[in-house]
Amino acid sequence: MNNQNGNSGPSGANGGGKNHFEHALGAKATRARRKATLALGRLGPGLITGAADDDPSGIATYSQAGAQFGLNMLWTPVFTYPLMLAVQSICARVGRVTGNGLAANLNDIFPRWLVIGLVALLFVANTINIGADVAAMGAAVQLLTGRGQTLFTLGAAGLSLILQLFVPYHRYVSLLKWLTLVLFAYFGVILTIHIDWAMVARSIVLPDVTLNAAFVTMVVAVFGTTISPYLFFWQTSEEVEDMDEHNRPVLRELSPNAARLQLKRIGTDTIVGMALSNLVAFSIILTAAVTLHQAGMTDIQTSAQAAQALRPVAGQLAFLLFSLGIIGTGLLAVPVLAGSTAYATAEVFGWKKGLENKPVDAKGFYAVIVVSMIVALGIVFSPLDPIKALFWSAVVNGVIAVPILGATMILASRRDEMGEFVATRGQRIFGWAATAIMGIAAVGLFVVI
Repeated sequence: MNNQNGNSGPSGANGGGKNHFEHALGAKATRARRKATLALGRLGPGLITGAADDDPSGIATYSQAGAQFGLNMLWTPVFTYPLMLAVQSICARVGRVTGNGLAANLNDIFPRWLVIGLVALLFVANTINIGADVAAMGAAVQLLTGRGQTLFTLGAAGLSLILQLFVPYHRYVSLLKWLTLVLFAYFGVILTIHIDWAMVARSIVLPDVTLNAAFVTMVVAVFGTTISPYLFFWQTSEEVEDMDEHNRPVLRELSPNAARLQLKRIGTDTIVGMALSNLVAFSIILTAAVTLHQAGMTDIQTSAQAAQALRPVAGQLAFLLFSLGIIGTGLLAVPVLAGSTAYATAEVFGWKKGLENKPVDAKGFYAVIVVSMIVALGIVFSPLDPIKALFWSAVVNGVIAVPILGATMILASRRDEMGEFVATRGQRIFGWAATAIMGIAAVGLFVVI
């Protein structure tokens, strides 16, 4: 018998059941999207900071480590993760508690002339990195298309500059969050190659280490790339930027429950961001180790060279993912490098700052960004050896990281500055350990060069 809609009873029941099932699936998908959006919304400065650490220059360093020393460098991301997590957690806490960026807080510890000197060195190191990154992006496009290296290098720098100048922070930060997804390309590369995971585990725990100049230099380079001063300044300033955007008071003015929630949010954000950073570093070292190193390709100088060398060894898909990752990470890292310099400079000289402000309202802040980009492009098209420039950039970063870390640790332990929100015992232990290790690394670098 047909029902009133002209369908037989059973088929009508089946149709209703099917519709109900599809509706349930749609509702679940909607809830999943909302949860994902909410989770992404809780992540911010920590996620972006961690992802920006894996810029094209960092990719080159990790590729060099894997190609030259194979699996014996896989211990370094595992070792640096807790150190990086402690340092960046402290930086975020300092910004959230004091309401000031790191350079402004350093003025309370060091003489102003010394802080200006550190920020000047930060400008030099960051500008060299920006030049190397946009050049690497152009080289990656050249590999993919066979043309357009110079045009894309200029275009990438121009696009990054336009976005920083004319897109307000609350919109720009959303773009940076979505750009972090490009890092998953490096996890995809691992899926395209054969890996002996038992050997990987053994190499992490018991690496075959020979303490010579090449090995020490590479360890210092990896540490300096991973625990880098521009990350300290960026995450601290972005916590302050978030506070200003949402009109939130400093942590000491919140209720105990609200303060705990903010600290929990900072902790989750930083754990995820630094885990992503070190997992990507691990993936790149692993990829280079099981492909390039095993094929005898141990002399890799740039990220583009690593991508090109992967093609005959690991295949076209691995090459494509690696190359696209270089372009995406460059688009993410360049504004972080330029922005961290601008925040630090503006804080030292007392200028109005912030990506939420329009250029006409924060002229000094945006002038630093513009100058950074112009000088970086000048370095790209100058006769300077980009590899040597990057090396000395790493030296500068390693040197200035030590006093900045030391001052940050002192600040984070002072109750007159931080109140009841001083750094936790674990943060102090690992933070001072990071300071000591970076100091030893800086000394070691000068010994071997």
